[in-house]
Amino acid sequence: MPLGLAPVANPSPTPYRAGMAENKSYFFCGIGGSGMLPLAMIVAARGAGVAGSDRSRDQGRSADKFHWIESRGIALFPQDGSGVAAGQTLVASAAVEDSVPDVAAANRLGLPRLTRAELNAAMFNEAGRAVGVGGTSGKSTVTGMIGWILDRAGANPTVMNGAVMRNFADDQTPFASALVGDPATYVSEVDESDGSIALYQPDVAVVTNISLDHKSLAELHRLFGDFAAKARVAVVNADDPESAPLLAGGNVLRFGFSESAAMRGSDFEALPDGCRFKVHFAGDTHAAVLRMPGRHNAANALAAIAAARALNIPVARSVEALADFAGLARRYEVLGQANGVTVIDDFAHNPDKVAATLAAVAELPGRALLFFQPHGYGPLRQMGRELAASFARGMRPGDRLFVCDPVYFGGTVDRSMGSETLVADIVAGGGDAVHVPVRADCGAAMVQEAAPGDRILILGARDDTLTDFGRELLEKLASRA
Repeated sequence: MPLGLAPVANPSPTPYRAGMAENKSYFFCGIGGSGMLPLAMIVAARGAGVAGSDRSRDQGRSADKFHWIESRGIALFPQDGSGVAAGQTLVASAAVEDSVPDVAAANRLGLPRLTRAELNAAMFNEAGRAVGVGGTSGKSTVTGMIGWILDRAGANPTVMNGAVMRNFADDQTPFASALVGDPATYVSEVDESDGSIALYQPDVAVVTNISLDHKSLAELHRLFGDFAAKARVAVVNADDPESAPLLAGGNVLRFGFSESAAMRGSDFEALPDGCRFKVHFAGDTHAAVLRMPGRHNAANALAAIAAARALNIPVARSVEALADFAGLARRYEVLGQANGVTVIDDFAHNPDKVAATLAAVAELPGRALLFFQPHGYGPLRQMGRELAASFARGMRPGDRLFVCDPVYFGGTVDRSMGSETLVADIVAGGGDAVHVPVRADCGAAMVQEAAPGDRILILGARDDTLTDFGRELLEKLASRA
């Protein structure tokens, strides 16, 4: 029997478990965040009391999302401390300062505090079949793929994701970044950016890839190496040079397009509405089709198929399920087409994600008009040069990039390095880029320049209104003479 395909057993290490059993009433500070919202939904579905606040709600942004949260029976309050009450546990990002009114109120009341990752890890580590998906890029997509495979196989998983999974979204559940199922089967993204990946005790650990993002490569190698070593089966990318140190483990199931991969892909072909490729495992070959473009998504599928196989799901069943996988919101999501121009919404915001998105763009003909909103001033200082190099390498002759100022919701962050530095580095690297400080002005310029056959791509993270921006461009294109 191939590695990792023995019957699933509960992991033996002593995991992080504090949280769920200690207090049954939670207040989520920043409940609308991509990691907080699905966690709040899972906790509420398990019978705990949930309330929350969010600065975006106070600022009048993303009203539809907050109305939906309230429709689920969750009380929302201004982020002024008024909703925090005795008997609650405060759930807040580790980066939230004590001066935030909700945190100050919780401190005055002596309430316990958990980070999002600590609460998620408590539920994750209680599951007998716990699948953790880590990596610099692709983890939301792979998490969604694994969740869909397990759902189609009748495993009734609980899934904690950082993006809306379109297969599970409908009119009643438009923000389906969580799937509430059997607590014993738990699939979750895990985050290396704050080091919280160390809290998780996975039965199956997936590492999609390793590249520069929030931490140094040396620190990332240590975090991901420890994460993979704890698992019964570690699903590791055989194509990724930075993941090579992880491949030596005796619990590793390799995936990728290289000959050394046990779950191996071949014969990749780009299609107008997705891609197709072959999957080879244990002497069998399966023809796979995805409704998502890009070789990177084929690699994501191989990772998901390998993780499912580690849970004894046949490869053929996984391949069949992924043919119907609709993808995630803001992961190369086609918003529509107007006057021959296609508008695509995408989460790309770090060097690796930008490179993957631009590679998918290059697989098909047509000029790309790219818009990028940096997701903060700090990330520009951390990885600005690498980000510029990804844009410059990935853009083709005729492609053009419009960059607005970074998203900024307040605070004391150093804003001395902005988008103008990024654009200067892209231009120096041979890319056609321009800094237009105001987002609306970028949109107006792209609408004016777009011609039939072009694709407009909206790139960026940490701002729900980017999708609204893309839809506004689509409406303006439709009304253009």
